[in-house]
Amino acid sequence: MEFALHLPLNGVSFGQVSTALLREFHERGVQPSLFSIGQIDLSSQDDISSDFNSWIQNGVRKAFEHHDRDTPVFKLWHLNQDSLTSFSKDQTLFTFYELDHPTTIEMNIARNQKKLLFSSNYAKNIFEDYGLTNCDYIPLGFDKHNFKIKEEQYLEGKIVFNLCGKLEKRKHHKKIIQAWLKKYGNSKDHVLQCAISNPFLKEDAFKSEVNQILEGKNYFNINFLGMMQKNSLYNDFLNSGNICIGMSGAEGWGLPEFQSVCLGKHAVILNATSYKDWATPENSVLVESNGKEEAADGVFFKKGNAFNQGNIHTFDEDEFIAGCEKVIERYKSQPVNEEGIKLQDKFSYSKTVDKITELMNA
Repeated sequence: MEFALHLPLNGVSFGQVSTALLREFHERGVQPSLFSIGQIDLSSQDDISSDFNSWIQNGVRKAFEHHDRDTPVFKLWHLNQDSLTSFSKDQTLFTFYELDHPTTIEMNIARNQKKLLFSSNYAKNIFEDYGLTNCDYIPLGFDKHNFKIKEEQYLEGKIVFNLCGKLEKRKHHKKIIQAWLKKYGNSKDHVLQCAISNPFLKEDAFKSEVNQILEGKNYFNINFLGMMQKNSLYNDFLNSGNICIGMSGAEGWGLPEFQSVCLGKHAVILNATSYKDWATPENSVLVESNGKEEAADGVFFKKGNAFNQGNIHTFDEDEFIAGCEKVIERYKSQPVNEEGIKLQDKFSYSKTVDKITELMNA
C-alpha cells in the first residue's frame, strides 16, 4: 500500500519515537513519502548510516514530487490544532495524551481522523468514554538502536536512584525529591541522580525551581545533571543507576523509565496511566494512586485552555518510600532485573509498525 508519513525528527520524545519508526520502515525496504514537522535534526542519534540518511532524503523528495491527497498519511503529533490540518483526506493520527478531560476542540480534532491512535489504554478508554469510536491503542517499543546494557560499574558500593523527565508539576518531581531526601538525604549509601532539565524553562527559572525543592538545604548525595544532547550519553546515564523512579501523575508512555527497566534496572512505579501498559508486579515495585488533582500549573498546563485540561494522579509519600525500601531489597537480592529485560522482546518497534500498518489498511 502506498502511504505517507508526517512526523517530527528531532531529539525530544516525539522525535525519538519518529526516528525509531522510520528505522523500522527502512529495514522493511519500503519508501513512503515523508513530510517533516519542523526542521530535521538527527544530531541526538548515533551512527546514522549514509543509506538511512539517503532513504530519509528520498522520502522527503518523493513527498513533494509525487504525493497526492488520495494517499493515506500516518501522522505522529500532539492532539492540537496542527493535527486538524493534513496532507491527505485519509489521516491516521498517533498521539501521546496524558490527562483525563478531552476538550470539545480536542474531540473535534479526534473525530476528524480516520483513526486516532494512543500510546496508552488509559487515554484510549477516556476518549471512548467521551463517545469516540475511531480510536485504538498501540504500544511503543524498546529502542534497541540507541539503548544497550552496559556492564561497567559507575558508583560502586552505592544504591543509585535515577529520576528522569522534564521538570514540571505533572511528573511530581518536587514531591518525589523532597520525600526521597527526607528518607535518604546525606546517606553515604544512597545517591539520587536527577536528569530533569527542562528546555522550555529559562536557566534562572530552572535554578529557582531546584532551590525551592531543596528548601535552601545542602545534600551531598543528590546530583542535578544537565541536558544530554546525545542518546549515547543518555544511555550511559540510564545504565549508571540501579533503580529508576517513575511516579509521574500522567504519562503517554514514560520512555526513560521504560528504557531503564528494559536495560535491567529495577523501578518504583506509580500504577497509573500509561505505566500500567508495561509495568507489572514482576518487573517493578508498584505504588497505587491515592486520588487525583488538577494538572494546571500555570506554565505547561493552563486552566481553561483549549487543550490539555484535566487531572493527574497523586500518591502518598509514605507509600512511595515504602516502595523505595521494597525495591532496594529487590536490587540487593538480584541486582539485574531479568523480568525487566524481557520487555525488550515484548515491546518492539517492529510490533508497533505491524500494528500501524494493520490499522491503516483496515
